[in-house]
Parts: sequence; structure tokens; C-alpha cells
Amino acid sequence: MTSPTLAAWMTGTDPALAWQVQRDLLGAPESQWQATRARVATEGMGSRMLAQQGADGQWAGGAYLPAEQDGWQDDEGQPWTATTWSLNQLREWGLDAAALAGTAEKLAANARWEYDDLPYWGGEVDVCINAFTLMNGVWLGADVRELAEWFPAHQLSEGGWNCEWVEGETRSSVHSTLNAVRGLLSYERAIGGDDVLRAARKRGEEYLLGRRLMYARSGEVLGAWTTRLTYPLRWMGDVLRSTDYFREAALYDQVAPEERIRDAIEVIRSKRRPDGTWLQERVWPGRVWFPLDVPEGEPSPWVTFYATRVLNWWDAATS
Repeated sequence: MTSPTLAAWMTGTDPALAWQVQRDLLGAPESQWQATRARVATEGMGSRMLAQQGADGQWAGGAYLPAEQDGWQDDEGQPWTATTWSLNQLREWGLDAAALAGTAEKLAANARWEYDDLPYWGGEVDVCINAFTLMNGVWLGADVRELAEWFPAHQLSEGGWNCEWVEGETRSSVHSTLNAVRGLLSYERAIGGDDVLRAARKRGEEYLLGRRLMYARSGEVLGAWTTRLTYPLRWMGDVLRSTDYFREAALYDQVAPEERIRDAIEVIRSKRRPDGTWLQERVWPGRVWFPLDVPEGEPSPWVTFYATRVLNWWDAATS
């Protein structure tokens, strides 16, 4: 159960979060949360992000990175303002794709990857970038069938993926694999998968489950980032993003929660504060259009939402 105080705190932040709280935590009628969701295009962070789009369909003049003249090379951390990251946010906030009518065509005509000047909707060589592109393409109605088929063709022998495969890396990466299966699930849900794509997704999931989402081959926790709860979710394979994916996949596949994610679930549970909130544990450095959540060390409405949702799902299904 979500207390009225917590619910009011989360729904009072921004329509991008409020509609998801209404739907997933409060069980509000569809008419209510859909009305709130419609406001993402005209109010708050969604409206502000839409206002940054250029006439050519891009954000910050670049596909994955801002145009060089932006001066981002002098900043600390990765910039988060270019097209792919801006689309990721708008999609995750639930923006109706109709608000970006014509964007898929503009990006096909104008956007090129920084890697080899490749066309946008065809993807490039980085697994995570291609996964984001697959999800955004499905959402905006671009033809990304060939990109979906890229994933089984580049799956590594142990079942996962690694963004460094092009440099000869043969071991799978938790980060790359999580993004790959997220992309494949998104495609399957929207377009309808086939046996090859579904098998690739399930093999990737099995790789992550074999690591119980958070452990190295040695049995140690992969790193401090693994258990650090943060929003925005970005690209990391941390316990919050990982468990959120397995919640979504289990609901889609209509299966029970996997026992092998229990350790990750308990890490999230252990960080809940007495008032029912979770803290923002890390704000990743790098240029942003505007802050998307609270500073480090403060109670985070977004982290609290994701953590509460995954615990509610787990507890309801395993009690």
C-alpha cells in the first residue's frame, strides 16, 4: 500500500511521474491516469524537453552526443542532451508519440551516428545505443525490423552482449545485456516477436539471472554502482533498472517472479527509509537540459516510485 502522504508527494512533482503513480501504485481508473498522462506533452518536464528539439528533429544537433560546437568536451561526465537521450526520457515519461509526429522521418533524413556517419534508424555497433534506438524507433513508428534482427546476430556465446564486441570482447556485460533485452522486449510487445528474437531475449535474461543481476563471476558484487539507487535510470545495469525489467518481462510473459532476483530485491528493500521514501544516491555528471530529480542525498520521488513498484509486485507474487 502507498500512504496518502507518499502518493501526494509523488503525484505533486510532474505529470511524467504522476500518471505512473496513479496507474501502478494507486490503481486509479484509466480515464484518470490517461488524462494526467496527456499533460506530459504540455506541462512540466515533457513540455520543456519538447521545446529543445531542433527543426531537423534532433536535440543538441547530434545523435548520441551533442554537436561538437556545443563545447561539451570540456564538461565533466557524459552529456545527456543529444537526440537519443532526449528521446529516451520522453518515451519513459509516457509521452504520446503523436506529440512527435514527423520526428521519425526527420531523423531518417538528418541524423547520422557519430560512428561512421551511419543513418540513425539503422543503428551502429554499440549494443546499448542500438537498444535505445530500437525502443525509440518502435515508439515513433520507424521501421526498425533490421535493427531488431541485429541483436540475435551479435549475441555472444554465453548468452549476453557486450558493447565492446567490435574491439574483440567475447565476454558478456551486465549493462549491455540488460539494455539489449529491454530493447527486444519493447519490440516484441509493440510489433510481435518471432521465435528467433524471443529466444535471444530469453538467453539474455538467463545470462543476467545466472549472475543474479548483481554478481561477478567470482561471486562478489560487481561494483558500487550495482547497488546504488539513482534516477534518471540511464544505461547502468544496477539493481533498480534490472529488477524493473524483470517485473515488466514477467508481467508480459505471465510468469511468476524469478527467485534468482531475490538478492537484488532485498538490496532495494534494505534502503527504504522509515517514512517509506528512498534517497537519490548518485546524480551522474554531465550536461543536462534541466535537472530531472533531486540532488544526491535527498528523498527522490522517482527512485521511491520505481522501488515501491517493484517491491509491490514482488511481495504480491511471492507472499
